[in-house]
Amino acid sequence: MGKNKLAKFAEMETLPNVYQPRHEEVFRTDYRLKGHWGESVFGNNNPIVLEVGCGKGEYAVGLGEIYPEKNFIGLDIKGARMWTGAKAATEKGLHNVAFLRTHAEVLASIFAPGEISEIWITFPDPQMAKARKRLTGTRFLTLYRQILRDNGLIHLKTDSPFLYRYTAALINKNQLPVLVNTDNLYESGLDDKILGIRTFYEQQWLARGKTIKYLKFELPQQPTLEEPEEEIEKDDYHSEARFMSPQPKNKQ
Repeated sequence: MGKNKLAKFAEMETLPNVYQPRHEEVFRTDYRLKGHWGESVFGNNNPIVLEVGCGKGEYAVGLGEIYPEKNFIGLDIKGARMWTGAKAATEKGLHNVAFLRTHAEVLASIFAPGEISEIWITFPDPQMAKARKRLTGTRFLTLYRQILRDNGLIHLKTDSPFLYRYTAALINKNQLPVLVNTDNLYESGLDDKILGIRTFYEQQWLARGKTIKYLKFELPQQPTLEEPEEEIEKDDYHSEARFMSPQPKNKQ
């Protein structure tokens, strides 16, 4: 591990807006802040919005600046990336933005039922080979139900045609209420503050001609969710690291 990354991990321990539960604090037990995030972390009872897979935290910070009447928590397992957002939120004096370093699978141990009002999922790996790993699949949507208020909102922002089509098919299969559905966000005519938030990688994707897809839908507590039956065409998605790095030259 490089010295820069080690320094970031060390600083993460000192940042007041970062929470890093140990395994024994969340595995088959309730985290100490479960049900108390509003009062203990943010000092208010404003709605709490969770970003799952926040990466560098650019979106959580951007949303926190735009919506001071809401609280935002960016969740990811990769601490060196999260440091960027946590540091930025601290320097900007954003007391409504916090970061949580843990796995999404333990959300029900960390948040109480109804404690979260909205969930953002921004540019996740579409997991084309494994439905159970998709952050918009039935496994994770069922998990989100355990912490969301009834009819809580799910936002998906993706550059993957596969994940967009898959999620739209799942929404249709389960008749979930859709508020926004566009396969080209920046040409949709949508008048929304979120259009002003573009992460570093999103800017790069746009510059390469990739369109950004956006879905906003409600997640009722019932009925049991089912996977879509139709075959979804795979796309040429690459992870951000591979997509942004130069391709190796062919050997002569």
